[in-house]
Amino acid sequence: MKKYECEPCGYIYDEAAGDPDNGIAPGTKFEDLPEDWVCPLCGMGKEVFVEVE
Repeated sequence: MKKYECEPCGYIYDEAAGDPDNGIAPGTKFEDLPEDWVCPLCGMGKEVFVEVE
């Protein structure tokens, strides 16, 4: 499982954890997130996220 960082605010989307507060189940791959999913902290779209090691 990978992790992705929102460049503007630093939020980390962890595929293993998902985003249960926003209806995203643990184990959901970043590419499988809905197109309208946004960063839960700053509201930016998926396009501002970068994969982190």
